[in-house]
This record gives sequence, structure tokens and C-alpha cells, in this order.
Amino acid sequence: IVDDGSTDNTEVRINKLMEIYQSYKIVYQYFKENKGPAFARNRGAELSQGEYIAFLDSDDLWLKNKLKYQIDFMKKNNYLISQTEEIWIRNGKRVNPMEKHRKPTGDIFEKSLKFCTVSPSSVMIKREVFFELGGFDESFLACEDYDLWLRLSLKYPVYLLPKRLIIKRGGLWEHQSKKIPHLDRLR
Repeated sequence: IVDDGSTDNTEVRINKLMEIYQSYKIVYQYFKENKGPAFARNRGAELSQGEYIAFLDSDDLWLKNKLKYQIDFMKKNNYLISQTEEIWIRNGKRVNPMEKHRKPTGDIFEKSLKFCTVSPSSVMIKREVFFELGGFDESFLACEDYDLWLRLSLKYPVYLLPKRLIIKRGGLWEHQSKKIPHLDRLR
């Protein structure tokens, strides 16, 4: 768990969880100064030791067995990168994505040029592929994930596990997309 300058008592809550789940290996890294999502994701990846890397942003939720389903999907098909379908929540209400947001599978590069088709919390990637591409560009204030997905999909296929395994929450004032004006234009 990489805590990138949170101000919501995350450290206290994580320490309580670590006491409860002592049989699990939980690594908690706290950084006082917020350095952004690219920094936090890269530090988490560096601390990881497994064959796969998966990201969970603070505003999203993984559904039960998300990791198991995705690992099984990737191992069965020998995939390097995959993502899952999502349940979208905007301003506290469930919404249906528009047709243009339909997630592609396989060679997604061209379809991804118009807008980002991958969500960080839905991704699972082989560890060596993540580091081969250099991870997230920490100089980006926003769209660091979009940059990585484009670099990734230019070189490798990204496969879709067509199961809704995350809840993607958005529309809250504290989200990055609300902090940076005209974020879609920056993409």
C-alpha cells in the first residue's frame, strides 16, 4: 500500500488492518508529500514481488475474487496484460457507459487514440512488461495512465476479461479529474 500524502487517517486504518491480517504480507509505505498517482503506482510496483502487478486507486473497489479471475484468465491464455469490465458510479449513482466507452480487446492501440480505454484499477500486467516500458511517467500531472496504456498497446495486445470486477467511482471533487481543468483536452 502506497500512501501518497493522504490526510484521512489512512495510516491508522492500515495499521489496524495489519494487526487483524497478520498472516498476510502487507507492506505500507507512507510519503508525507503528495507526489501524484504516477509516483505512487511506480513505488508500489517497485515494492511488489509477484509475477503480476495490479493497481487499485483509492476511489475504486475490486469485487470479490477479481485477482483470482484475472490471474486464471491470463495464465490460461498466456496473456501479458489484461483488464476487466467495470461498474461505473458517478456522483454516487450507477451509470451505463456510452457505446464509445466499450472496452476493446487485443490490438487496442488505434481505438485508444481517441480517448483512454483502460482503467488503472482494472489492469493486471506481467511485472517484467511494466518495468520494460519504464512504468508511469512521473513528470505528467495527469493522464500518466493514458500515456502508459498507449506505449503498452503499441507494443503488446491488451485483452479484456468480460466480467465486471471493479467499481469505478468518479465525479467527486477530490478526484484528479476535477483538480485539473480541461483534463479531456489534455488527453
